[in-house]
Amino acid sequence: MNQRRLGIDPIACKAHGLCADELPEAITLDEWGYPILSTGPLPPKSVRRAKAAAAACPVLALRLTTVKSP
Repeated sequence: MNQRRLGIDPIACKAHGLCADELPEAITLDEWGYPILSTGPLPPKSVRRAKAAAAACPVLALRLTTVKSP
């Protein structure tokens, strides 16, 4: 089964914080507004909202990837 994970391009990120608004259970913001992502795969019920969080990023720094599980 494939797993979905969030990744961030820290160079591209400009700390808008929109991703955390879309997916607060997996993304928190540090004291400067940069995202801190939860580790591990996303639960299947969060994938739709994770896609929305990635789409909400104005600089496209957030990515949702598929990883084959061992």
